[in-house]
Amino acid sequence: MIRPANLTDASSLAALGLEVWLNTYIRNGVNAFFADYALKHFTAARFEEILTQADQTILVSQNSVGIDGFIHVASGAPAPVPACSDLEIAKLYVQPRHQGSGAGGRLLDAGLRYCASTGRPDVWLAVNAENERATAFYLRKGFAKVGETRFQIDDRSYPNHVLRYDLV
Repeated sequence: MIRPANLTDASSLAALGLEVWLNTYIRNGVNAFFADYALKHFTAARFEEILTQADQTILVSQNSVGIDGFIHVASGAPAPVPACSDLEIAKLYVQPRHQGSGAGGRLLDAGLRYCASTGRPDVWLAVNAENERATAFYLRKGFAKVGETRFQIDDRSYPNHVLRYDLV
């Protein structure tokens, strides 16, 4: 079931976000640099803050036990490249054990329906350039590569593809 997130989901969203982020980006051991970043950004308090903002929307995939994925859409988020609206898919996270189950596709479909309801012509996202699986997923779903940007953590940056999906 896909449903809007609520404040009682904040700790589950934080735990799921931390699990997915570490599993996706930390491949060769955890060091303090990445641990500090992850523990700062994936907290219940941070998700509570997001869930109270009118320009932020989170939809969750709920199974019989709990949340196994979420999509976070942010409006008022200028793209790092021209020819994109200010509507961003900030995150689409599915627990690793549920990847390949269709949960990501269902979340993306629900997220794109929400995006279409905003009246904007398109939505954009940034995906780590090394995350070939995620990039291929979005391209299969109709996104197009429209540029490049960098994901910044302190003084380090990482290449990201900018992808756009036309809603109209």
